[in-house]
Amino acid sequence: MAYVVTDACIQCKYTDCVSDCPTSCFREGMNMLVIDPTDCIDCNLCADACPVGAIYPDHEVPSQWEHYIELNERLGAIWPEINAAKDALHSAEEFRDIKNKAHLLDESPFNPE
Repeated sequence: MAYVVTDACIQCKYTDCVSDCPTSCFREGMNMLVIDPTDCIDCNLCADACPVGAIYPDHEVPSQWEHYIELNERLGAIWPEINAAKDALHSAEEFRDIKNKAHLLDESPFNPE
């Protein structure tokens, strides 16, 4: 089992989960984080830390977001590691309660420039 970042993270990218992760399993895209399932040790610390409830154990991901299991696996293999918390996106407060944001996902790896 691994944990999965889902829809609520898009356009928010809070990183409270990153600072609580003991294995550095988070990967960073331009407007979302994902978890590399090969590095996740199923400790649940990230799910408890997420302020928008975006993280679930893979067997508890709501059915409408099951495609995020594959998305985390695929993007977790190519996006860069993020090992420290940083500020959320400027759009975080605006988007934190919006649902069904998959169409807003930027699959590009994080690039600070």
